Amino acid sequence: MWRCSRSLLSRTGTSARTTNDLMKQHAGEDMKSCFIYWDNSNIFHAAQYLAEDREATPAARFRIRIHFESLYRLAHADRKVERAYAAGSIPPQLQSLWNRLENQGVDVELFDRVQAEYGEQGVPDQFLQLKMLEDAFDFNGDPGTVVLLSGDGAGYREGRGFHSTLERMRGRGWRVEVLSWTHSCKLRMRQWAETNGVFVPLEDFYQSITFVQESEPGYQHVGYRPNEPLDLSNRPLAV
Repeated sequence: MWRCSRSLLSRTGTSARTTNDLMKQHAGEDMKSCFIYWDNSNIFHAAQYLAEDREATPAARFRIRIHFESLYRLAHADRKVERAYAAGSIPPQLQSLWNRLENQGVDVELFDRVQAEYGEQGVPDQFLQLKMLEDAFDFNGDPGTVVLLSGDGAGYREGRGFHSTLERMRGRGWRVEVLSWTHSCKLRMRQWAETNGVFVPLEDFYQSITFVQESEPGYQHVGYRPNEPLDLSNRPLAV
């Protein structure tokens, strides 16, 4: 419903295993559910920056796109999803893509870029943080894995923001996974995630979670690049 690279060990905590390891270990068992919180603007804008280098043309930043289904699968890594929320701005051309995510059970919340006094990111971030705290309360005593798709660690010194919320959930028994582009993730939050859970650098999956849309006539030419199949065999999981 629409409501307007280092080694694996160095970037994960000691309680991290790869997807393959865990699927073998938990064969025939119920794996704990995951709860996904997706800050689309943060992920997309950082991908634009990286695309200039990876695609070898500055114009690629305007044609890079996130492959929603692949990024969503990277987040849940074939585990049961208890709840999933995605927040972002309202570019009309993405509506069909958001619809596809909604059909997979993701609660999509979109905001007008000019409606918020806190700027483009303020309201989407607050929405996601509220949902994280609500889930921490609703599932008190039966925590799962919180999967955050964002590198925004702002507000930590004031006791607010994603980093502070993750710490609160971790203190109540939640496992923590942060998926972000290394170059855009707040260093303090990344280091905390590496020590207390799992940090998944999205650049390791760049070719699978992004694609390049061919440029329109009259603009600098950028050719189409499809996304590659997603390989989860080395995707670390918090345990």
